[in-house]
Amino acid sequence: MRTLFDPSQPFKTRRLKVSEIHELNIEEYGNPKGQPVVFLHGGPGAGLSKKAHRYFDPSHYHIILFDQRGAGLSTPFACLKENTTWDLVEDIEKIRRHLSVTRWLVFGGSWGSTLALAYAEKYPESVSGLILRGIFLCRPEEIQWFYQKGMDLVFPDFWQDYIRPVPAEERGDMIKGYYKLLTSSDEKIRNEAAKAWSTWEGATIKLIPDPSAIEAFGAPQMSVSLALIECHYFINNCFFTKDDQLISDVSRIRHIPATIVHGRYDLVCPIKNAWDLSQGWPEAKFEIIKDAGHAADEPGIMDALLRATEDFKSG
Repeated sequence: MRTLFDPSQPFKTRRLKVSEIHELNIEEYGNPKGQPVVFLHGGPGAGLSKKAHRYFDPSHYHIILFDQRGAGLSTPFACLKENTTWDLVEDIEKIRRHLSVTRWLVFGGSWGSTLALAYAEKYPESVSGLILRGIFLCRPEEIQWFYQKGMDLVFPDFWQDYIRPVPAEERGDMIKGYYKLLTSSDEKIRNEAAKAWSTWEGATIKLIPDPSAIEAFGAPQMSVSLALIECHYFINNCFFTKDDQLISDVSRIRHIPATIVHGRYDLVCPIKNAWDLSQGWPEAKFEIIKDAGHAADEPGIMDALLRATEDFKSG
């Protein structure tokens, strides 16, 4: 099994104002003259992890990371204004142009896979390849499975903690119930709801629940932006006009080299998501990890992603 490259420091950090409201945090690692790759983090709203740059050979790749609107070190923190899928897609293209990158490899997992697909389908000429992990297509059935009905059959213990903040009479629409709590004028209510929402995700992200993941997801800096921005996106159908938009538009990117990696026992984003995508995109390499859940740092998924970044080396 491959392991992550050694941690390093960015050779450049910068701020990019992408609207009257939003300013993004951008970090660059590796080889300034290397093959460009952009990393799209999950959530939406999770922000960058300290491991993100370590999936790429720093001697070969010019590694470009950024915190999406409202997340991480981008400002304003946890802001919902001008924060949609299509705003983020345009941000990626603005970063590419700002850095004078002709085309780049796009790497995204979970929500990052959603955003990578949306970006590539809008700007296929800007993409040299795609590495996608833990496919999330933002279809209503996927959101219902995780937040309303389905996962309660697998994790009834953690489910009780997830539903607790929402009054019993409002649990018929958990997304709506949580949105009310997460946008409350009472900071205590907002923070308690954010912790419950995010802890639910942390508890279910790995094949075997990991206390450290639960703690990390429940931390204030992570939970506030993750819960609020995710709920904002999900209550708005991720701002897609069609439920199956990413699959129906996949013809725009079938010529682009791609690798899809998905854990067999991913319950956050069930493997059917990746299967449905692969059926519409037979040219993409599709690798099922037999002993993994959703998290990128599970051994089998990590190994597959590192092999993919090696396979995509060019020149």
